[in-house]
Amino acid sequence: MKSIKVVLLGLGTVGQGVYESIESHREKLIQATGTEVEVVGVLVKNAMKTRDIHSAVKVTTEVSELLAIEEIDIVFEAIVGIEPAHSYIKSFLEKGCHVISANKELLAHKGKELSSLAKKHDRILAFEAAVAGGIPLLRTIIQLLQINGITKLEAILNGTSNYILTKMRKEKADFDDVLIEAQALGYAEANPNNDILGTDAFYKLMILSDLVHQQQPDWELVEKQGVNRVSLQDLIVGEKLGLRLKLVASLQKSHTEIVAEVKPVFVSASHPLYNVEGVDNGIVITTDLVGTILLQGPGAGSKATASAMIEDLVYIKQQGNQDLDFKRSSNHVELLAEGEQPLSLWVAVSEALNSEDLKNNYSITSKLEDYNVKLIQRELLKTEDGYIVGDFLQGKEENVLLFLQQLKQDTLRFYPVSGTGLTLENITVESPVKLTIK
Repeated sequence: MKSIKVVLLGLGTVGQGVYESIESHREKLIQATGTEVEVVGVLVKNAMKTRDIHSAVKVTTEVSELLAIEEIDIVFEAIVGIEPAHSYIKSFLEKGCHVISANKELLAHKGKELSSLAKKHDRILAFEAAVAGGIPLLRTIIQLLQINGITKLEAILNGTSNYILTKMRKEKADFDDVLIEAQALGYAEANPNNDILGTDAFYKLMILSDLVHQQQPDWELVEKQGVNRVSLQDLIVGEKLGLRLKLVASLQKSHTEIVAEVKPVFVSASHPLYNVEGVDNGIVITTDLVGTILLQGPGAGSKATASAMIEDLVYIKQQGNQDLDFKRSSNHVELLAEGEQPLSLWVAVSEALNSEDLKNNYSITSKLEDYNVKLIQRELLKTEDGYIVGDFLQGKEENVLLFLQQLKQDTLRFYPVSGTGLTLENITVESPVKLTIK
């Protein structure tokens, strides 16, 4: 049987990881696919750079030279950004190649278009590695959608942000110090904005929206916040309240729109995401039949991403042309009722410079009932500069915000809370079926 001939577009961290995985797992790939996997070409930025690659592999800076190779079965796209990756993928699909991509920015913008082009040419566009790294999330969703309706997704989709929040809380370290450490360890890029501003998680959430709901929300209407404004005091206050702060990407459909958000959320100890720590990702999938499922595991890094891309190769070989389909039906979902606000718990963190500020704060808080807001718990931290006040509140968002405006503090930070075990009737999360990927 002839070998599976593959081309790598890009030989950075991801591309190198794919190449090394093919070489180190050669025998297992033969067992899984029934034949040998042979790398025949690699696209690089600098062809003169010394690399540990077999001499028979064509290494070039010109994609046209790879397109000229007569026999190519599968292309691994490992380039950052929309272009030229978009143009390259189109060319290889039109040539008759299957394509495997980990490019979340490209897929968020152009995924449906490229998936349609792949179908037109009877090819597969596979992208398991684009969301949650080594966790088999996308095919789990496809499998669930055959019978189940997915009612809600809550996920930690960015390992860098999760590492930063975990490290800050555990070691009582400041954001800037932990970010520098994350960069030194390779968890964060030299320019970390995509991670810390929530952009990376946003792109992944849009891919999931396409997959689950066959459409994306208006990007301008999606609330997107990162972790760059989170302070150590916020995490300490949360810990005293029995909560942990996570950058949560959530997706739910109402009768008229898709509700998508990426923002820091405090979760209680009973929430499935509470113990998703460090660089791990975690995805809570709520369905109308099986209930709640938690998928947890490494969401980033060259090994996790390479693993997912190699698994896509095996899937393509074993399954034929059953694509990761953007057009699966999910009509039988329980829709979020109009006007319903699933998050009605909040933590407000404010600063009081002196005892007089603190007295004014208490005076305003005594009028909470005027805003239909309930104070569940208050924590007070003494600092070198004064006091940090943490208020655990219950009420409708507009009422809570109206109350907080009365505090008139520029230092105010405001977070939603999700979870059970809070003795509140309107918050329920069933115990999930848990799958941990080590």
